[in-house]
Parts: sequence; C-alpha cells; structure tokens
Amino acid sequence: MSDVKFTVGGAMDEEASRRFIDAWHRAEQGETFHERHLAFESWDALSRVLTGKRMELLRYVRRNNVASVRALAKALNRDYSNVHADVKALASAGLLDATAKGVRADYDAIETRIAI
Repeated sequence: MSDVKFTVGGAMDEEASRRFIDAWHRAEQGETFHERHLAFESWDALSRVLTGKRMELLRYVRRNNVASVRALAKALNRDYSNVHADVKALASAGLLDATAKGVRADYDAIETRIAI
C-alpha cells in the first residue's frame, strides 16, 4: 500500500519537477514503486473535491469490499445519485478506482502539504 500525497498551493511546478527527477533516478536503479500525488491550486479547490461525505465514503471503501456504487450507497444509507456523483468525482481526482469489479481505495493515508 502507498499513501496519497496532496500539495495545496505554493510552487507546484518546482515540487512536481523534483518528484519526477527523484522517481526517474529510483527507476534507473531498478526500484519499482507506485506513488499518487495530487496538486490543488488552492484550499478551495481541495475542499470542493474532498468533502466530509466523500471522506466518509473513502474510509468505508478502504475498510470494506464494495461490489458496486449501489451497494456502497446502501451501506452508507445515502441516495444512489449522490454517491454516484461522489464516486465519479473521487475517481476523476485519482482517489478511487471504480470498475466493473467494484470500488477500491488502495492506500492507507492521505498526506497533505499546504503552502501558506
């Protein structure tokens, strides 16, 4: 399992370049790794994607096998269309994998770095 890392604001271009170069060197040495790093331009942008209900959904998916969005809505006792929209938004952001095999969140933690 890997963690997801968020960067909010700040010099994202420099940080992204540093991560790319680091990953390149690690790959040259034969290291295999999987990293997810998401960059948001502002706190507002992050908070539009990662709402309280979506965090609840992520926690549930991380701890349980979820066969479908419908099963997830039922388990969370939420309206299907709202859960479907949340899954779509989280999948678009790279925080969920939603396929015909189910809904998954393959990470244990979200690390956040917020520039002030």
